[in-house]
Amino acid sequence: MGSRHHPGPKKRALLFAAAALAVPLAAGCGGDSSDKAPQPASVQELAEKTNCSVTGKRKVADLEQGNCKNDLGRYVLVSFASEKKMNTWLEEAKPWGGVYLVGAGWVVVSEEKTLQTIRKDLGGKIVHGDTHSWGDGDGGHGGGHGSGGHGG
Repeated sequence: MGSRHHPGPKKRALLFAAAALAVPLAAGCGGDSSDKAPQPASVQELAEKTNCSVTGKRKVADLEQGNCKNDLGRYVLVSFASEKKMNTWLEEAKPWGGVYLVGAGWVVVSEEKTLQTIRKDLGGKIVHGDTHSWGDGDGGHGGGHGSGGHGG
């Protein structure tokens, strides 16, 4: 029978972004709050600026997250308690791949085309996560990835 939609790169990126959100939630529970900066925009404020209604909203000590879908596309909004928390989250998320629009204490996760449009409303800069081959003919996990780590 005809093929139905299967998870393409866009959906995979969103799935990995969601998984990346879970890592810092588990790992970043403690921490010092000495890095005081101007209050970052909340998920609700970001949603209003991009004209979307937030669904699946979650809030924990260090971050707030919500999902948006509108004529701009589908995207995840994340607001952080501090720039330090955001930078830690980004370092944990980048190995998962994906594309991020990064602002002052907030991140939007989506595909690049959507982020280019959202950037007109929110500002920020676009940051790319690590590039992965998802078995698109490159032989999969053959011998592993180069283990030259990310320096500090």
